[in-house]
Amino acid sequence: MTHSEISHHRLVAQKLYKTNSCTPQEVVRHFGAMQAQDYAMAKWAVGSRCDASEKEIEEAVNSAKIIRTHILRPTWHFVSSEDIYWMLDLSAPQVKRFTASAAKKFGYDAKKLDQTNSKIEKLLAGNNHLTRDEIMQELNIKKTSVADFLSAALMMNAELDGLVCNGKMKGKQITYALLEERVARPKTKLTKEEGLAKLAKRYFESHGPATITDFSWWSGFPPTICSKIINAIKLQLNSIEIDGQIYWFGTDCSFENDFRESVHFLPAFDKILISYKTREASMQPEHQSKAFTNNGIFKPIILENGKVIGIWKRTVKKDHVKVETHFFNAIENSKKEILFDEIKAFEKYLGTKIVIE
Repeated sequence: MTHSEISHHRLVAQKLYKTNSCTPQEVVRHFGAMQAQDYAMAKWAVGSRCDASEKEIEEAVNSAKIIRTHILRPTWHFVSSEDIYWMLDLSAPQVKRFTASAAKKFGYDAKKLDQTNSKIEKLLAGNNHLTRDEIMQELNIKKTSVADFLSAALMMNAELDGLVCNGKMKGKQITYALLEERVARPKTKLTKEEGLAKLAKRYFESHGPATITDFSWWSGFPPTICSKIINAIKLQLNSIEIDGQIYWFGTDCSFENDFRESVHFLPAFDKILISYKTREASMQPEHQSKAFTNNGIFKPIILENGKVIGIWKRTVKKDHVKVETHFFNAIENSKKEILFDEIKAFEKYLGTKIVIE
């Protein structure tokens, strides 16, 4: 395998070839966690890997088959309901360092955070789903630009403590609900070592070929810990060395997979880029600043045969969705027509007419 071939095998591992039929929750479980701070784009990250519509994915979130919460790193992720508790047990202690520091700036120590959790629990008890603004109003925290940082820290702390998660959508507004009222707590718990092993195996099976550095970036755990856990489970994985760098992947990955021509219009923060520390396998270095910024903002991308060739933007109109494209290199109109034909998958997913401009 060469560097140029890595992107092809990642397309297979990341289910972008759609070789098997699967549900939205099965897609999320396959990955372990899918970054989801941009809610609309996160749903398309799932939809681009299965044949579900946006409405079907929304229903999976509303019915708690898919949970949206803060986990792994201090950002939103989609997580399968089957995985939420063990992943919280594993990653919450490291992420809570960030929330504790943020809350402390507003005078909230551990005791005051626990007291706030108790108040939030009473507000949401009985399947009462409330928006963050509604919760803050009940907590007598006025809505200001400064208080917005406090409210984010308070709710993230409650998520990491396993108290709350996303509730059902109120129109276009996101709500919170009690996690245990949405997903039953399991009777057994994994040890930290068992959780790390499960997380690492899940990552390399769904993202490989990838390096330990990639796994450290994605999981939020230090490279030293990641190296130890890979050493413990290496018999459950395959590996290959390229230019002195070891890449790990699942044992069911076959290098005999036939290459196929493919075009994908993928969402902002898609896993094909954001799940790896470096992105040279998927795009040329000179174009990286056009697809993502130094402060971690990732744009929707156009992928041809596993390589990023441009970016796109969608704007929701009254009776259609407008899609604008920007290609890194000049492309003939005849080639554009072939590429644009692939936007039909997004049109089917939305159930709305798409106009390309």
